[in-house]
Amino acid sequence: MSERAAPFYCPYCGDEDLRPSTEGHGAWECASCNRAFRLSFIGLLAKGLRRDPHEGATAL
Repeated sequence: MSERAAPFYCPYCGDEDLRPSTEGHGAWECASCNRAFRLSFIGLLAKGLRRDPHEGATAL
């Protein structure tokens, strides 16, 4: 696994012209919309992802 994963696109404008910011770990700058943002990993969920078996079911 890599030490730092890069985002593929800006979460604000969707452009791919991103550069690491000098503001620290996980900070990125978008040259297209001139915004800066930070990405961070919070942690793993204890129970994992569970889906409701009735979710998305349609009644006849």
